[in-house]
Amino acid sequence: MTSAAPPDLPVQLTSFVGRRSELAAVRALLDTGRLVTLTGPGGVGKTRLAARLAAAEAARRPDGVRWAELAAVSDQTRLADLVAARLGVLVDPGQGPIPSMTAQLRGRRALICLDNCEHVIDGAAELAGALLSSCPEVSVLVTSREPLAVPGEVVWRVPPLAPDEALRLFVERGRQVRQRFGLDRAGEAAARVLCSRLDGVPLAVELAAAWLGSLTPQQIEQHLDDRFGLLVRSPRGVAARQQTLAASLAWSHDLLGELDRAVFRRLAVFPSGFELDAARAVCAGGTVGRGDVLGSIGRLVDKSLVVAEPRGGASRYLLLETIRAYAADRLREAGEGHLVRDRHLGHFLAFAAGGPGRTADLDAWRARLEGEYDNLRAALEWGLAAADPGRGRRLAAELAWLWHLHGHGHEGIAFLRRAIDRAPADRSPLQARLLGGLALVADTTSPLDLEYDVARQALELATAHGDESLRSQCLSLAAVGRFYTDFAAAWDLTVEATRSAELAGDELFGHALRALRGMIRQLQDRHDEARPLLESALDGLRHRHRGIASTTLAFLSGGALACGRLPEARRLARQSLDLAEPLGDYLRVGMARGALASAYAASGDVAAATEAMRPLLLLMESAGAAAFVPGMGSALAHVRMASGELDEALRWFEHDVRQAAHAAPTYLAAQAHAGYAEALRLAGRYDDARGELGRAAAVAGKLGMPRVLADVLHQRAHLDGDPGLHHEALAIRVAHGLRTFCVDSLDAIAAHLAPPNAVRTLAASTAARAAMGYPRRAAGRREHDELVARLGQALGAEFAPAWAAGAELSLDDAVAYVRRSRGARDRPAAGWDSLTPTELSVVRLAAAGLSNPQIGARLFMSRSTVKTHLSHVYAKLGVANRTELATLATAPPAGDLGAAG
Repeated sequence: MTSAAPPDLPVQLTSFVGRRSELAAVRALLDTGRLVTLTGPGGVGKTRLAARLAAAEAARRPDGVRWAELAAVSDQTRLADLVAARLGVLVDPGQGPIPSMTAQLRGRRALICLDNCEHVIDGAAELAGALLSSCPEVSVLVTSREPLAVPGEVVWRVPPLAPDEALRLFVERGRQVRQRFGLDRAGEAAARVLCSRLDGVPLAVELAAAWLGSLTPQQIEQHLDDRFGLLVRSPRGVAARQQTLAASLAWSHDLLGELDRAVFRRLAVFPSGFELDAARAVCAGGTVGRGDVLGSIGRLVDKSLVVAEPRGGASRYLLLETIRAYAADRLREAGEGHLVRDRHLGHFLAFAAGGPGRTADLDAWRARLEGEYDNLRAALEWGLAAADPGRGRRLAAELAWLWHLHGHGHEGIAFLRRAIDRAPADRSPLQARLLGGLALVADTTSPLDLEYDVARQALELATAHGDESLRSQCLSLAAVGRFYTDFAAAWDLTVEATRSAELAGDELFGHALRALRGMIRQLQDRHDEARPLLESALDGLRHRHRGIASTTLAFLSGGALACGRLPEARRLARQSLDLAEPLGDYLRVGMARGALASAYAASGDVAAATEAMRPLLLLMESAGAAAFVPGMGSALAHVRMASGELDEALRWFEHDVRQAAHAAPTYLAAQAHAGYAEALRLAGRYDDARGELGRAAAVAGKLGMPRVLADVLHQRAHLDGDPGLHHEALAIRVAHGLRTFCVDSLDAIAAHLAPPNAVRTLAASTAARAAMGYPRRAAGRREHDELVARLGQALGAEFAPAWAAGAELSLDDAVAYVRRSRGARDRPAAGWDSLTPTELSVVRLAAAGLSNPQIGARLFMSRSTVKTHLSHVYAKLGVANRTELATLATAPPAGDLGAAG
């Protein structure tokens, strides 16, 4: 009967025997200390005891128990990455796994179990020390053959089984071999002597019991006595309990046939588990045929030298760490290490390159390779270290997509750089694939650092070799690299990449490129074009690339939010997060949570917005400017502004602004500067706000981002007290379908209207907000309530009818009402004061020498619209052409031409 355990703990396929007093003792240590290390020789039962204890502790730990098996970790530097993956922690590439873990576990009441630490003792000690110092509610349970030597560590040596427990274990394991096994008086006496000679070491007892299918307890005791005699006469002088286990393993090994010995030692090359096909590929050779391997493994399972774990309809096998170390010694003695590792590399190179295609089902492909990641890594290490690194380089190229998707991006970049550096002058198709793979992994690891440059290098080689599929990938990644800083260049690259994808028949990149074009159009606020592009791409991406599908949904959510469809924005953001979270991708999860928090904050549900950001908040707090998730700091800032926490909002806007200062101007910088300016204005830092608005306008004008430019005009109007700028902001918002933010313009303009018009406008805005689900933020509510109170006093009994009339207006009617009332009121028919804000903007740019197309690009209107505005201006000012207009504009007798800029 197997032990019950939380899903995160190792499944135990055999019963747990005895150890009641030991469990109580270690539990008491965990009650008073936060780091307990179970030590002892191999086979004494450290892992089984820790797993049993962890299962019992799960009910006492509100945030659960997490288990990390470290036997397969060969590199100290990788330990923290593996533990972070086991814990489900998002790793910020900028700060690394340990700070990411401590940030996200701080305040959690959890038990972290680190199993088999002796070969990575320094890395385990660093991690445990960091958890102790930074996470006061986290406890750590370690199994290791030696202590970590960390301050605060309590070391508890696991004792052997008591005599009666050891006998009970021998009998229970014997019944797994012979169902009706029992002991008569002579058998019990021999078994007690046997267990005593084995020092009650559980693994040694189990190995001995495995032979009960063919030997009696008396025979086992006699043969084992012979092996002890040999060991005692040996010059190695090992400690008593290691001597016990070595004797037990050596005795079991000696009883194997030659074929089974060969298979046993060759299995040591697998760092963790393996399947039958892999065992056949590695073990067959010499006297061992492929058909011999299954029978041999079956016999090794029967002798407890190999563990069989059922996986669906098949089995996966593994050697316990102690047994694998013994087998590895036998492999070295046989002089087969180089040959067997070469076979291991060959098998896993074929494994990575074969099987179900990546393009057919990306999730299935990834799951297949993830299941063998320890073996793939071991094969890659061997291949890249070889005198001829060709197969290692090919394997690195095959794994690029896995690193892109798998959450081990920094490790992948390191492997790919090693592979490239093994042949730096190479210009073969393989080198092109390695460079393209490096750009691909950078896409989800450090997109602003090396993606574009590496993609261009790979593109040059792919073009030279006529590889359209790789060309498509490289052009796509180059487009993503340009996406942050140059929409037009990124768009052109997507067009070229699409042609290559069509030639190569690459549907995935075809869908991904359509999504990227939709994202560009959305940032340009061309939402009627963006939405169909994003939606059609999404249909093809859901089952081909969930990461890009998640980002596509996040952008669709942002578009819905801007265009007045807030319930849809929340729904799409939740779908984005549902796709992203199982991937464990820091960037994708961060973008999805940012979209969800923004949708909740805009809807007035600040608590839900805060909860959406909570899993990333501590990580962002600890990472500072090093953390990079597009727009994450601004998303947090907007949540804080929605709750009236202005100081916190300023801090998070400053985070994104600092990031923007270290790179070429990006669309993220434009958004961050604009948001920061609003927070600075609300904080009374008006000069600083003007500076940020200037920076936002410069970047947004260069990239072509109408929403940001409208936000700039809106904030400048507040700073300058100029209602004309509010009207210009409203005009941009109307022209680009930014319905959500039109009501912000209506509220601002209402403060400058005559009382009856102001009441109607506020009523219409309030009704539109209710219909969209877009309530006023804390600061806006105060301003609105104060204005309504003043208007009520001014109008008296006329207030209610005016409010009722305004509430009947649709948003479109309210916008038209405001724009008509301004045009018809207080404006003469001719002269500078007759010009609208938009006409003044056109005059300013025309006087500066800009052509009609340039003016249109700057003001987001067609050249024919510019021509129409100029004709109106000529008529109102009494001029005939641009030359006369420029002369007149140098000293306008009325109006404020500069305010239009």
